[in-house]
Amino acid sequence: MTTLNGFLKVGDGPRKVLAMNGWFGSSADWMPILPALDLDAFTYVFFDYRGYGRSIERDGEYTFAEAAADVVALADHLDWQRFSLLGHSMGGMAMQKVLLAAPERIERMVGIAAVPACGSRMDAARLAGFERAVDDITVRAGIIDFSTARRLSPAWSTRLAQESARLSRPEAFAGYLPQWAAGDMSADVAGNAVPVKVFIGEHDPTLTPELMRSTWLAWYPNAEMEILPNAAHYPMHEVPVALATALEIYLKRA
Repeated sequence: MTTLNGFLKVGDGPRKVLAMNGWFGSSADWMPILPALDLDAFTYVFFDYRGYGRSIERDGEYTFAEAAADVVALADHLDWQRFSLLGHSMGGMAMQKVLLAAPERIERMVGIAAVPACGSRMDAARLAGFERAVDDITVRAGIIDFSTARRLSPAWSTRLAQESARLSRPEAFAGYLPQWAAGDMSADVAGNAVPVKVFIGEHDPTLTPELMRSTWLAWYPNAEMEILPNAAHYPMHEVPVALATALEIYLKRA
């Protein structure tokens, strides 16, 4: 019997969506948007990577290729022949690996403050700073604070950092970092016709409109972008109802 990754399934609607969280998140990261989702129209699955959340005890290589295979196995288990992908931050890059693994099964992709297919292109100094976050909660909180433009409560940044440490194994957290920090699959996705919507927060200091235009919108001919007011890198926490509403407006076009 195939062992599956942990996940949370909500709703019973005909439109199927699988969500992949960011580096600091887990399936729990999506909970703020649940009250605003249309669970008659959609079925959502909130997936956990190996070493994270409901899959925290599952060993692995902690690569996006492995995560993509796990997503496809889960979709097979659910009997989902076609489904859309939702990815936040690191999850934006990870879901593109799923697209490459099973292109005929993906209806649409939605990226939320999503790392593009070229990765974050970190230099050695910046990568070393992120590596320190593996064992240092203060560094984690500092990165979260920076990514939300230093405009939110320090207590919130600290709590999110603590939750990320509680809901991920250090070796998994460390393992996924080079996947999104230095990986590059842009040549493989360029020209893909899958419909894509990218949401970014107006205050996100790194995932900017300019970056989205030169990556996501340049590589996917059917891509579009929407800027979310009063948000930075964590719209699901900062503006959950607005995000859920905009997300489902897009997905209901299909």
